Amino acid sequence: MEPLLLRLGEPRELLALVPHLLGFQPRDSAVAVSLRGPRGQVGMVARVDLGDVADPTHGPQVARSLATHLHRDGARRAVLVVYAETSVPAGAGLAEAAASHVAEAFDVPFGGVEVVLVGDTTFRCRSCQDTCCPPQGHPLSDLQATRAGAEMVLAGSVVAAGRESLGHVATAPPAARRAVARVRRRRADARVRAAASGPQELARWRSESLAAWRALVVRPSTERAVPVSRPALLGRVEAGLADRRVRDAVLVACLPDAGSLPERTLTQAGPDEDAEVRAAIGRLVDPGDGRHPDESVRAVRDALEDVVAHGRRGAQAPASTLLATVAWWQGDGARAAVLLERALDDDPEYRLARLMRSAVEAGLAPGWVRRQP
Repeated sequence: MEPLLLRLGEPRELLALVPHLLGFQPRDSAVAVSLRGPRGQVGMVARVDLGDVADPTHGPQVARSLATHLHRDGARRAVLVVYAETSVPAGAGLAEAAASHVAEAFDVPFGGVEVVLVGDTTFRCRSCQDTCCPPQGHPLSDLQATRAGAEMVLAGSVVAAGRESLGHVATAPPAARRAVARVRRRRADARVRAAASGPQELARWRSESLAAWRALVVRPSTERAVPVSRPALLGRVEAGLADRRVRDAVLVACLPDAGSLPERTLTQAGPDEDAEVRAAIGRLVDPGDGRHPDESVRAVRDALEDVVAHGRRGAQAPASTLLATVAWWQGDGARAAVLLERALDDDPEYRLARLMRSAVEAGLAPGWVRRQP
């Protein structure tokens, strides 16, 4: 698809496009859209909760953070779309407060911001003087026939009903979960025995866990006979991910050109191995060497979702965090944020999830995104 170009006088096209760019239909939200270059190429799309940017104390800082992110994205102009229940006085008040905070914050870098208000049944430009919007606004039904929306649908874009749907993973049937749970418990007990037996036994247990992961992500077209059932693989992987060194090995195995580095991370890491791991992860975040995810990422995502679907409820911080990392790498920051929330619900102190959340909240994009002009 060619770069998307928008003119500020086309609110219908922009409003039809925003849910596709986010991946879900926003509600009670303020969405800032970066327009790059003289022709208005759509760049970064950043969403915040309406209540946060409308807050009288913290709202101005939230608005300044939005301006900073869009400025770093190379925006020449910006549009703010405010989604609020405008039929309720409180909703209308939040919309106005949010628009005012953003307008002030965006004045210096962009010379202001065009604001579009989306209510329950209508939308209108906030500063419109009857030049493009009637006093009562346009009906939302006007968004059903737009060029931008049609192009996104034809490209295969699907919009989730809400933000919470982005991280949804359907729970597997009870019988399948019980089969996985039996293996998970045996493997967890085996780790305790291995740790008590010494470093060699623990290293063997970790190697077996990584081997189970590699078997789980083998594509059907190249799958070889594996003398382990899928429930057994899922149970072994779930138990393995609870071990930080196995989790790190799985993460490294997802990266481009990892080679034998995942296996080496299972041993007691030294300076050389640590440097290799940092270099491998650098291929995700460094614009100079950022690698675009290839088709193999789909098998990784499917395997991790399978672990979550079959795993113990309330104990999926490792798999959810890895899923979030994959989503972030693919450029889906909204899904990454939802998955990280779920990981931290399961374990509020899970360090990797907290680090990833900081990166997502700071608007850090994967290297391959920031490398693009």
